[in-house]
Amino acid sequence: MNEIEMAVSGLAIDDRTHTPVVLLKEKAGGGRMLPIWIGPSEASAIAIELTGRKFQRPLTHDLLKTIIEGLNARVPRIAIVDLRDKTYYARVFLERDAELLTIDARPSDCIALALRTGSPIFVREDLLRNEDPLDEMTSEQTMEKLQKQLEEMDPDEFGKLWT
Repeated sequence: MNEIEMAVSGLAIDDRTHTPVVLLKEKAGGGRMLPIWIGPSEASAIAIELTGRKFQRPLTHDLLKTIIEGLNARVPRIAIVDLRDKTYYARVFLERDAELLTIDARPSDCIALALRTGSPIFVREDLLRNEDPLDEMTSEQTMEKLQKQLEEMDPDEFGKLWT
């Protein structure tokens, strides 16, 4: 299967479900996108990295990056590899010396880790869409809404579900 390199285009809130959505866009500019509905804590982890916010203590994905580096390993790439029963599946590729491991993980965790490690994000080509995935949403408005919610949250609340 062919894979296409993607970039995080932004985060949004789906007005119908009130669920965060991470938007991946084809890096080469082909216009194809992949929206992935994610949990609030994963949205927080991605938004924190996108906005460059730093905390005194490492958050989960920062800790994972530190552990990987401490093991003298690196993340050469992450990939979204499958869609089954409306659920995306992803893999973290972990390289150490001449060994390459693949680790099953949620796409949102893979994306949060890729942002922290500077690793490329790939999506299996047949999972991509050409149309606007959130045609009822304006990403600028929903990004502002999500950003406001994140700014108002106490850092101790990250990881707890929003109601």
